[in-house]
Amino acid sequence: MNKKYQIELEQETDGRWIAEIGALSGAMVYGNTREQAIMNIEALALRILADRLEHGEASEELNLLFAA
Repeated sequence: MNKKYQIELEQETDGRWIAEIGALSGAMVYGNTREQAIMNIEALALRILADRLEHGEASEELNLLFAA
C-alpha cells in the first residue's frame, strides 16, 4: 500500500500560508506563497522521516521505498 501524507493549507490574514502534515508530529511551516509553503513542508517532512530512519524508528511507509 502506498500512503501519501495529506498537506493541510491555510492562508493567514497577513497573506502568509501555513502548511501542516497532521500525521507527522512537528510538521508545520510558513511560506510567503502557497507554493513556497508546500515546498517547505515537503522538505521538512523528508527531514523528519530521515531523522526517524537514522534513529531506528523507520515507519512502514519508508520500508516500502527500498528493497535490498
